[in-house]
Amino acid sequence: MADIFAGPEGSTPLHPQDQRGLRQSWITTRDDLNAAEQANILAGRAWAMRSRVALTSEDYLRRLHRQMFGDVWSWAGQLRQIETNIGALPHEIPTRLRQFLGDVDYWIANQTWPPDELAARLHHGLVLIHPFTNGNGRHTRLTADLMCRQLGLAPFTWGRHSLDSVGETRQAYLAALRAADNHDFAPLLAFVRS
Repeated sequence: MADIFAGPEGSTPLHPQDQRGLRQSWITTRDDLNAAEQANILAGRAWAMRSRVALTSEDYLRRLHRQMFGDVWSWAGQLRQIETNIGALPHEIPTRLRQFLGDVDYWIANQTWPPDELAARLHHGLVLIHPFTNGNGRHTRLTADLMCRQLGLAPFTWGRHSLDSVGETRQAYLAALRAADNHDFAPLLAFVRS
C-alpha cells in the first residue's frame, strides 16, 4: 500500500507518520487517492469562492488547506511538523509565514508589483515556505487564483494542463519555480498565463 503515496516528480514525499493520517479506508490505490483529493479540492475551491476574507491571514490559509484536504487527511490545515525535501525547517514555518504574509500585505498596500506579479510572487513564496505536509502546490495555486480575483484579474491558466502528473507542463512549472528561487520571475510570470 505504501506505493500509493509516491507522487509525481517534484512532489513532497510523505513521511510514514503522515501517511497514517489518511482518513478513508477505501483508498487503496494512487488513483483512489487522486480521486478523493480531487473531490475534496473541488469542495474546498467552492468554499473559497464563497468566502470573502483576507488571503494574507495565516488562519485563512490553514482553513483553506483544511477545506481542500480535510476529508482525506487528518493533518490538513496543520503546519508541517516534519522536515521535507523542500521548504522551511518546521520550527521556522510560523515565523517565516507571518513575515511573508506581512510582506504581501505591504505589496498590496503599496502596489509594489503589478497584479499578476504580486499573485505569482505570493504563490512562489508560499511554495518556498512549504507550510503543509502535502498539497502545497495545489493550495498555493488556488491561493494565487484567489488573489487574482481579489485584484480584479482572471485566474491564472497554469499552463492549461494538469500539474499533478509528470509531463512537459509540470517540468515547465518546476523550472519556472526554480528560476524564481533565483529571483528570476520572468519564467513564472510567463507560465502562469500560458
